Amino acid sequence: MPTFSTILFDLDGTLIDHFAAIHRSHSHTMRQLGLPAPTLAHVRAAVGGGLEHAIATLIGPARVPEALPIYRAYWDATMLDDVVLLPGARELLESLHARGTQLAVFTNKFGTSSRLICAHLGLAPFLHGNFGARDTAWLKPQPAFTHHVLSQLAAHPATTLLVGDSPFDIAAAHQASLPCWAVTTGTHTADELRAAGADAVFAGLPAVGAALGRAPHS
Repeated sequence: MPTFSTILFDLDGTLIDHFAAIHRSHSHTMRQLGLPAPTLAHVRAAVGGGLEHAIATLIGPARVPEALPIYRAYWDATMLDDVVLLPGARELLESLHARGTQLAVFTNKFGTSSRLICAHLGLAPFLHGNFGARDTAWLKPQPAFTHHVLSQLAAHPATTLLVGDSPFDIAAAHQASLPCWAVTTGTHTADELRAAGADAVFAGLPAVGAALGRAPHS
């Protein structure tokens, strides 16, 4: 089991369950545009590549500029209404932080939203960084975004792990020479994650914690 000095965590589907709020916000936006509300399954399949990507997937690229301000205003007013931690999230971050592991959130959710949510859920004290969309010009899986995060944390790829729930996370990790451990608590099945090249697949964060517990302390 390798030693990881730094661990990057995706947010949605990895540390938190925010799909109720995301689905509600897309439904509100589409109704405002005179469109039928999407199913939760459609929204889950659309997310992961950033908000613009999700909107384009659900209603088409041409209407993204029209939809974005509607979504953002509603999201900003309601995002904390029903966000919850996934099982084992707080315990894992607290344990790793106590071991001296450098931890950060690495997400395609807007960075401002990610930081607010992590503070709201009590995760902020365990984090050395929280990097999201619009903090830079990039999104996962663009290599420049991953390299920027590593640079900001003074982290080395050989001792850094990314934990996520989607092929975006796997690609972001591998394009920067990081391993990616994937969890099935988000948007993709174990078979899909293995097909995308995940280095390991787990049912959830408690299993990730058990595997990390067998690693030497960093």
